[in-house]
Amino acid sequence: MSGATLLALVVIVTALLLVARVKAPAVYWTLVGLPAALYRVLSSYRQTMEACELTVAPPWWKVFAHKLSAGEQVARPGIPRIRGVRPTSTGLRLRLRLAAGLAPEDVVKSAERLRHAWGIYSVHVSEVKPGVVDLRLTGFDILDHVRMPRRLPTGPLSATVALREDGLPYVRNYQDIPHALTLGANKSGKSMFQRCLIKGLAPLDVALVGIDCKRGVEQSPFAPRLSALAITPDQADGLLDALVVEMEERFDLLCLHQGIAPGTPLEDITSDIWGLPRKLRPVPIVVLIDEIAELFLITSKADTARRDRMVTQLVRLAQLARAVGIYLEVCGQRFGSELGKGATALRAQLTGRVVHRCNDQQTAEMGLGDINELAVFAATNIAPERAGTAIAGDSSGGWSRIRTPKTTLGEVATVCREFAHLTPQIPALDPFRPQTAIPAPAAVALASPSGP
Repeated sequence: MSGATLLALVVIVTALLLVARVKAPAVYWTLVGLPAALYRVLSSYRQTMEACELTVAPPWWKVFAHKLSAGEQVARPGIPRIRGVRPTSTGLRLRLRLAAGLAPEDVVKSAERLRHAWGIYSVHVSEVKPGVVDLRLTGFDILDHVRMPRRLPTGPLSATVALREDGLPYVRNYQDIPHALTLGANKSGKSMFQRCLIKGLAPLDVALVGIDCKRGVEQSPFAPRLSALAITPDQADGLLDALVVEMEERFDLLCLHQGIAPGTPLEDITSDIWGLPRKLRPVPIVVLIDEIAELFLITSKADTARRDRMVTQLVRLAQLARAVGIYLEVCGQRFGSELGKGATALRAQLTGRVVHRCNDQQTAEMGLGDINELAVFAATNIAPERAGTAIAGDSSGGWSRIRTPKTTLGEVATVCREFAHLTPQIPALDPFRPQTAIPAPAAVALASPSGP
C-alpha cells in the first residue's frame, strides 16, 4: 500500500469517526472513547485517588513494616480498590471496595473532580452494600438524543417513563412510590412525561382515570383505555366523589375479609389489598390529574364550596387510598400555598417528585426543596431547548436528571386503542366512562396482577 493510499485511508477513517461522534455517539464511544477512557482510568488510578483525597492513612503495622524494610521508607496511603470493570454502550462501570475510613459520601463529593481528571462526561456514585460502591462513568451526553435501553424492567405496577443521565431507565413503580407530583412551565415536557407514563401503563392490568379540565385536549385521545374521564371542574367534582366511594367500598371489602366490623374507622385499618386472595383483589387505579390548579382556582364565591369539597376528597385519597390500590399522579405548573387551603397538605402526601424547567426558583423549591438543595439548583438550570429534561427525586433525598423520549399524541393513542380490551369496568366509575367507538369490555373489576 502506497503512502498516498494510506494517507487517504486515514483521512477517510478520521472523517467517519468525527461524523460518528456527532451523529452516532454510542458508536464513537465504543470505537474510540472506551479504549481511551480505560487507559486514562487504569493508568492514573492511584494518582487520581490521591489527588481527589480519597485516601486514608496506612495502618500502623504497614508503617512499621516499611520502616524495618530496606526498601521504601514511607507507606503509601490506602485507596479504594477496583473490584470490577464493566464497559457499557454509554460508558464504564467501576466497582470499588472502599478503604476503611471512607464512606460513599466521600466519593460523591469527589465525583466532579474524578470527571475532570479522567475526561469523562459525568460520574455517578451508587452504594451496592456497606463498603462497596459503583462508579457509573458516562462517555457522552446520553440525554441529548434519548434512546431507551432494549431491556426494560417489568412489574405489575411499573412503567418505564424516561432515561436517567447515568444510562439506567427511570421507572415509575406505584408499589414503591404510590403518589407523585410533576411540575414544570409551559413547553417544559410535562405532557410528554404523562404520555410516556400512560403508554407504559396501558399494557398493564390497571384502571386509568383521567382528570383533564382543559376540556380533555390532553387525555381525550386516550379514551379507549380510560375507565373514567372528567374534562370540567364539575365533572371532576363528581368523579372524585365516586373515587372516594370506591375507596370506602374497598376498605369494607378488607374489613369483611379480615373479620373486622364494616363500621371500623378507615384510619385504624393498616392492611392493603395485596393481602387479599387474587380472586377478591380489586384492580389498581391510577388517577392522572393533568393540571391541578384547575381544581383549586375559583371564579366566583359560588365555586368555593365545590373547590373545598374537591380538595378534601383529594387529600383523603392521598392519605388513605394507597392501601386499597388507588394512586395519584398530579401534574401542574405551580403547586404552592397560593392555590388555597389544602394545597400544602396534599403536596406533603405526594412522595415522588418530578420537576421540569421552571420559570422561577420558588416552583423548583415547591417540588424539590424538601428533597435536596442540589436538586433545586439543577432544576433551575434546565435549558429551554432541552424540553423533556427533568429532575426526579423522592423523600429519601436521592435525585437524578432524566429525560423522556419524544412521543407523539398519536403514538400513545394507538397504544391505548391496542390495549382497550384491558380497560376494566368499575361500577362506581361507570357514569364517567368516556364514550368511544370501541365496544366496552365485560366487567373485570376484580382482575389484577399478583402483588409483591
